[in-house]
Amino acid sequence: MRIAIDCLGGDKSPEANILGTLEALRQFPDLSVVFFGDEAVIRQSLTGADCPLSRIEIVHAPLALSGEDRPVDAVRLKKDSSMIRAIRALREDEGISALVSSGATGPLVGASILRIGRIEGVRRPAFCPILPTMNGGLVGICDSGANVECTAEELRQFAVMGSAYLSEVYGVDAPRAALLNVGTESEKGDRLRREAYALLSAQKDLHFVGNMESRDLLSGRYDLVVCDGFSGNVLVKSTEGACLEMLKKLKKDISSSIINKIGALFLYRMFMKEKEFMNYQNYGGSVLLGLEKVIVKGHGSSNARAFSKCVEQAYRMVDKRLNEKIAAGLRSAADAPQG
Repeated sequence: MRIAIDCLGGDKSPEANILGTLEALRQFPDLSVVFFGDEAVIRQSLTGADCPLSRIEIVHAPLALSGEDRPVDAVRLKKDSSMIRAIRALREDEGISALVSSGATGPLVGASILRIGRIEGVRRPAFCPILPTMNGGLVGICDSGANVECTAEELRQFAVMGSAYLSEVYGVDAPRAALLNVGTESEKGDRLRREAYALLSAQKDLHFVGNMESRDLLSGRYDLVVCDGFSGNVLVKSTEGACLEMLKKLKKDISSSIINKIGALFLYRMFMKEKEFMNYQNYGGSVLLGLEKVIVKGHGSSNARAFSKCVEQAYRMVDKRLNEKIAAGLRSAADAPQG
């Protein structure tokens, strides 16, 4: 299996991207990669690497895209950037199965949709990041930012794609899908949410469990949250922000007195365990579901461990033939009653 790696664009690129990829190469013996970035920098980073260089190709593309680059402009005017070169290779080279990037979201999504193409039947691709839950499980959020405005039918497709992803890649049996709403009652929400509720309820091959309020995201009662990209993005960032601020407050309170510091020594292992539990770097990136080839978008501040998780996500999506399962699920959904 070959995966394209965009080495530029992240806060800690290219070092984090390269080191993270090397970790994934050690984990998966049948994996090979194509690095896109500054060739001299990449070769220097590979010096002394504990990994067969025969499994690594390098394409010199030293230009990085930023969040200020418009997708259309990036495709037309910055063809030699690492991201656009990687997307072009993903489209043209049948041997490359996936792309991993921690670069700017806008250009990545726009260029991928323009150049890669969608799975047959998909109206709009959607992001689906993963967060940990309080019972030790995981919850996916689909969509989390690719589509600010959606129709009820698109939300139903997000549910189908997200459920297939959780089932195939994470082994979740019959993922419990919920619709993000302002209340749990079936009649709650605006017209979009009510229409989507009816469609999801009628989808027999989905395990739809009703509406979910945002406060229950990490409760462990749901495996997949279905929402438009605007609401999903706010939900994810609010949750991440709240967790980070709580950790900061805890650290400040511990430092506020000698007694608290002494007590913290006895609870040190527990604190470290909880810190790791809430560290988004341990859960990979957002996968862009619905395209003909696999794309994983890492967080802009991804370290080597986080980027390695992103490469692992891409590997498992290709290995499990996820796109074929999504296509089959959408065909089944199209034949289902419309509610």
